[in-house]
Amino acid sequence: MVEIIEKRQFSVIGKMGQGPAIEGPKWIPPLWQEANSNFAEISNLAKLDAGGNIAGIWGAMSDVDEKFERWKEEGKYLAGCEVTDEATAPIGWTKWTIPAFKYFVIKCTQDSYQETFKYTINAYLPQNNFSIVGAIQEFYNPKDNNGELTLYFPVEKI
Repeated sequence: MVEIIEKRQFSVIGKMGQGPAIEGPKWIPPLWQEANSNFAEISNLAKLDAGGNIAGIWGAMSDVDEKFERWKEEGKYLAGCEVTDEATAPIGWTKWTIPAFKYFVIKCTQDSYQETFKYTINAYLPQNNFSIVGAIQEFYNPKDNNGELTLYFPVEKI
Protein backbone atom coordinates (compact mmCIF):
# COMPACT_ATOMS: atom_id res chain seq x y z
CA MET A 1 0.00 0.00 0.00
CA VAL A 2 1.38 3.38 -1.04
CA GLU A 3 0.18 6.62 0.50
CA ILE A 4 1.28 10.11 1.46
CA ILE A 5 0.73 11.13 5.07
CA GLU A 6 1.61 14.02 7.34
CA LYS A 7 3.17 13.06 10.65
CA ARG A 8 3.75 15.56 13.40
CA GLN A 9 7.01 15.50 15.29
CA PHE A 10 7.41 12.39 17.41
CA SER A 11 9.91 11.03 19.89
CA VAL A 12 11.69 7.69 20.06
CA ILE A 13 13.81 6.25 22.86
CA GLY A 14 16.12 3.45 21.86
CA LYS A 15 19.62 2.10 21.44
CA MET A 16 21.71 4.24 19.12
CA GLY A 17 24.61 3.33 16.89
CA GLN A 18 26.63 4.88 14.11
CA GLY A 19 28.38 3.26 11.20
CA PRO A 20 29.10 3.14 7.48
CA ALA A 21 25.93 3.25 5.39
CA ILE A 22 26.98 0.30 3.24
CA GLU A 23 27.57 -1.82 6.35
CA GLY A 24 24.18 -1.14 8.00
CA PRO A 25 23.21 -4.83 7.90
CA LYS A 26 26.23 -5.55 10.12
CA TRP A 27 25.95 -2.88 12.81
CA ILE A 28 22.16 -2.31 13.01
CA PRO A 29 20.92 -5.81 14.11
CA PRO A 30 22.94 -5.71 17.37
CA LEU A 31 21.13 -2.46 18.26
CA TRP A 32 17.80 -4.27 17.94
CA GLN A 33 19.08 -7.18 20.02
CA GLU A 34 20.17 -4.78 22.76
CA ALA A 35 16.92 -2.78 22.63
CA ASN A 36 14.72 -5.88 22.67
CA SER A 37 16.60 -7.59 25.50
CA ASN A 38 16.44 -4.46 27.67
CA PHE A 39 12.96 -3.24 26.69
CA ALA A 40 11.69 -3.58 30.28
CA GLU A 41 13.85 -0.53 31.13
CA ILE A 42 11.71 1.72 28.90
CA SER A 43 8.38 -0.12 28.64
CA ASN A 44 6.74 2.30 31.07
CA LEU A 45 7.71 5.21 28.76
CA ALA A 46 6.20 3.70 25.60
CA LYS A 47 3.47 5.78 23.98
CA LEU A 48 0.20 3.84 23.84
CA ASP A 49 -2.58 3.95 21.27
CA ALA A 50 -6.29 4.25 22.10
CA GLY A 51 -6.45 0.48 22.72
CA GLY A 52 -3.60 0.55 25.25
CA ASN A 53 -1.10 -1.04 22.85
CA ILE A 54 2.40 0.26 22.14
CA ALA A 55 1.97 2.93 19.45
CA GLY A 56 5.03 2.03 17.43
CA ILE A 57 8.47 0.53 17.17
CA TRP A 58 10.86 2.60 15.08
CA GLY A 59 14.14 2.13 13.33
CA ALA A 60 14.87 5.84 13.27
CA MET A 61 17.64 7.21 11.10
CA SER A 62 19.60 10.45 11.00
CA ASP A 63 22.77 11.90 9.58
CA VAL A 64 25.80 11.88 11.90
CA ASP A 65 25.06 15.47 13.02
CA GLU A 66 21.54 14.41 14.11
CA LYS A 67 19.80 16.96 11.87
CA PHE A 68 17.57 14.18 10.49
CA GLU A 69 19.06 14.52 7.04
CA ARG A 70 19.78 11.56 4.76
CA TRP A 71 22.72 9.31 5.42
CA LYS A 72 25.85 9.99 3.44
CA GLU A 73 28.88 7.71 3.90
CA GLU A 74 27.85 7.18 7.55
CA GLY A 75 24.62 7.39 9.44
CA LYS A 76 23.05 7.01 12.85
CA TYR A 77 20.31 4.53 13.69
CA LEU A 78 18.06 4.37 16.75
CA ALA A 79 16.29 1.06 17.46
CA GLY A 80 13.46 1.84 19.85
CA CYS A 81 9.86 2.68 20.59
CA GLU A 82 7.75 5.77 20.27
CA VAL A 83 7.38 7.71 23.51
CA THR A 84 5.71 10.93 24.59
CA ASP A 85 7.67 14.07 23.80
CA GLU A 86 8.10 14.70 27.54
CA ALA A 87 9.73 11.32 28.25
CA THR A 88 13.32 11.25 29.50
CA ALA A 89 15.69 8.55 28.29
CA PRO A 90 17.17 6.38 31.05
CA ILE A 91 20.95 6.03 31.30
CA GLY A 92 22.22 3.93 28.40
CA TRP A 93 19.33 4.92 26.12
CA THR A 94 19.01 7.79 23.62
CA LYS A 95 16.00 9.97 22.83
CA TRP A 96 15.41 11.61 19.47
CA THR A 97 12.56 13.93 18.56
CA ILE A 98 12.00 13.58 14.84
CA PRO A 99 10.62 16.71 13.14
CA ALA A 100 7.29 16.88 11.32
CA PHE A 101 7.32 15.81 7.68
CA LYS A 102 5.01 14.83 4.89
CA TYR A 103 6.00 11.23 4.13
CA PHE A 104 5.65 8.89 1.20
CA VAL A 105 4.81 5.62 2.99
CA ILE A 106 5.16 2.10 1.62
CA LYS A 107 5.00 -1.35 3.25
CA CYS A 108 7.53 -4.07 2.62
CA THR A 109 9.04 -7.14 4.27
CA GLN A 110 12.61 -7.75 5.39
CA ASP A 111 13.04 -9.81 2.22
CA SER A 112 11.76 -7.06 -0.10
CA TYR A 113 13.33 -4.16 1.87
CA GLN A 114 16.33 -3.46 -0.39
CA GLU A 115 14.33 -3.80 -3.61
CA THR A 116 11.51 -1.58 -2.29
CA PHE A 117 13.96 1.00 -0.94
CA LYS A 118 15.94 1.26 -4.20
CA TYR A 119 12.81 1.32 -6.40
CA THR A 120 11.22 4.06 -4.30
CA ILE A 121 14.30 6.30 -4.29
CA ASN A 122 15.52 5.69 -7.84
CA ALA A 123 12.25 5.31 -9.75
CA TYR A 124 8.93 6.00 -8.02
CA LEU A 125 9.71 9.27 -6.25
CA PRO A 126 11.55 10.92 -9.18
CA GLN A 127 8.87 9.78 -11.67
CA ASN A 128 6.23 11.41 -9.45
CA ASN A 129 8.19 14.65 -8.91
CA PHE A 130 9.12 13.95 -5.30
CA SER A 131 12.52 14.28 -3.72
CA ILE A 132 13.74 13.08 -0.34
CA VAL A 133 14.16 15.97 2.13
CA GLY A 134 15.31 14.09 5.23
CA ALA A 135 16.24 10.76 6.76
CA ILE A 136 14.11 7.73 5.93
CA GLN A 137 12.42 6.03 8.91
CA GLU A 138 11.32 2.43 9.51
CA PHE A 139 8.06 1.73 11.36
CA TYR A 140 7.26 -1.66 12.86
CA ASN A 141 3.65 -2.07 13.96
CA PRO A 142 3.73 -3.99 17.27
CA LYS A 143 0.31 -5.49 16.45
CA ASP A 144 1.60 -7.08 13.23
CA ASN A 145 3.73 -10.17 13.64
CA ASN A 146 3.81 -10.93 9.92
CA GLY A 147 7.28 -9.49 9.33
CA GLU A 148 6.07 -6.35 7.58
CA LEU A 149 7.46 -2.91 8.15
CA THR A 150 6.60 0.48 6.72
CA LEU A 151 9.20 2.77 5.19
CA TYR A 152 8.66 6.49 5.69
CA PHE A 153 10.33 8.61 2.98
CA PRO A 154 10.19 12.33 3.94
CA VAL A 155 9.18 14.40 0.91
CA GLU A 156 8.31 17.75 2.54
CA LYS A 157 9.04 19.50 5.84
CA ILE A 158 5.91 20.72 7.61
